[in-house]
Amino acid sequence: MFRAEQYPDLLVGLEVSDDAAVYRITDEVAIIQTVDFFTPVVDDPYDYGAIAAANAMSDVYAMGGEVKLALNICGFPEDLPPEIITEILRGGAEKVAEAGGALAGGHTVDAKEPTYGLAVMGVVHPDRVLTKGGARPGDALILTKPLGVGIITTVLKAGIAEEAHVAAAVASMKQLNRDAARLIQQIGVHACTDVTGFSLLGHGYEMAERSDACLRLHFDRIPFLDGAKAYADDNLFPGGSCNNQRVYERHVDFAPSLSEEMQLLLFTPETSGGLLAAVAPQERDALLDLFNEADHPCWVVGEVREGEGVEVV
Repeated sequence: MFRAEQYPDLLVGLEVSDDAAVYRITDEVAIIQTVDFFTPVVDDPYDYGAIAAANAMSDVYAMGGEVKLALNICGFPEDLPPEIITEILRGGAEKVAEAGGALAGGHTVDAKEPTYGLAVMGVVHPDRVLTKGGARPGDALILTKPLGVGIITTVLKAGIAEEAHVAAAVASMKQLNRDAARLIQQIGVHACTDVTGFSLLGHGYEMAERSDACLRLHFDRIPFLDGAKAYADDNLFPGGSCNNQRVYERHVDFAPSLSEEMQLLLFTPETSGGLLAAVAPQERDALLDLFNEADHPCWVVGEVREGEGVEVV
């Protein structure tokens, strides 16, 4: 059985799971290793490839690093037209290039439905690794992308999503977290994660649990893509929303005034979501100023308190 003390240079990986594994190479360089892949969430093959790549690379940014190398992970049906495969791979390759990384091949297998993603390697200084643990009472919680892509892509699959809502969701999912991570690293934060399949509440609870603290979220401060709340009111949730609710609801306290639909919306999986970070109160305004100067969205959605779990007020 593997024990953490056997691998002193494995900074993140065995003792406590996080968004990615981190291994120290020298006193100045640590590598970040992660992998992610999934079936299509949108109809356009190029967008699907770009979204899957951005999602896979997001874990490197959640750890505070920069992408350096990626490998394709592909599963395609035998009868999938070559031009569709080409577009999926082009979308992924161009997104890796945008990240400043090199895409060096990969591996392909036969699959019943298209599956695509990346194995990604990034680098970070060993002293500047960001993790989910470390949030402190008094910290401000910032979010760098709006929520809602999970429910919008579900409604897209049902064929009833508004085109403008889908376009905004696709643009959000294709946006790299690279700039947000760089801005965060200029100031420094106590904890960071990206909001993906376990939802804002699931990933928020992971930050709270590993920080021995409570995260208080203010629902009226949380940004949502246009259409997300309306689709929630129509109860058009993906199955993953209920799965997340079953796992995490015992750790979450909601204000009585919040409807069941809005509660479930916060349990809804996201794809290639933004970064959630806990920043010291005295550094909050400086961080917000950096985001504003860079014309990058950023919202203060709550604060860290003494206690445990997550509160939504």
